[in-house]
Formats: sequence, structure tokens, C-alpha cells
Amino acid sequence: MAQGKVAAIRSDLDIVIARTMARDTAKALGFGAIDQARIATAVSELARNIYLYAGTGSVSVREIERSGRKGIEIICEDQGPGISSIDLVMQDGYSTSRGMGMGLPGAKRLMDEFEIRSIEGQGTTITSRKWRT
Repeated sequence: MAQGKVAAIRSDLDIVIARTMARDTAKALGFGAIDQARIATAVSELARNIYLYAGTGSVSVREIERSGRKGIEIICEDQGPGISSIDLVMQDGYSTSRGMGMGLPGAKRLMDEFEIRSIEGQGTTITSRKWRT
């Protein structure tokens, strides 16, 4: 498996950098244009959440392989306030920022696998994967 790439999230510009990094990695791994767009959109949403709610964090992207299938894994981490109710934030239409983003449920729908680990006062880690078809 290839070494991953990491983008620090500290500003709006870093969201664009993370999105581009994910799209470029997906393209290099042979994902089609539609899946590249799905991956980039999910990363954009997740990186924006880091910036809005934690201030800083990171997005890492790497190639993965499982049972002969190749894919991409994206890990978004922060040391922010954490998520008090994962069930609540995973409901469609829920927003704490009154934003028009698709939120975590939308990002989850764009990916094949999506896991959230969060501890209040310590931060959040979201791991998502997309498999090449």
C-alpha cells in the first residue's frame, strides 16, 4: 500500500487543498470521474467541519487494499470539542451552523464505509472508505 498524504486544516484554503488531494489520489487509483467527485465532495464537507467546529485538524488520504479490492481511505481528525450525540448529527437536516452543507449524513452516503469516533472534550476521528468497482 502506498504512503498516505496529509493536509493540515487551519483555514478555508486548506479545505480546498484537502479536497484536491483526495480527488487527485482517487484519480491516480483509477476511480472514475463520478467517484472522484463523490470523494472530493465528502472530503470537502468533512474538512469544513474540522475548520468550523474544531478550528484545526488534519485530513489524511491513502490507498488501501482488502480481499483483493483496492480503495481509498480518508481519515479526518481533530482535537476539538467532540460530538456529544453522534446519533443526532447523523440525522438528515440536522445543523448546528445553519449551513447549507450536506452534513455528516451526506458525506456518509457518498462513501462506502463511514465510522465516527468522538470523545467530548478530546476530539473526533472520522474514517471513510470508497472501494473501486
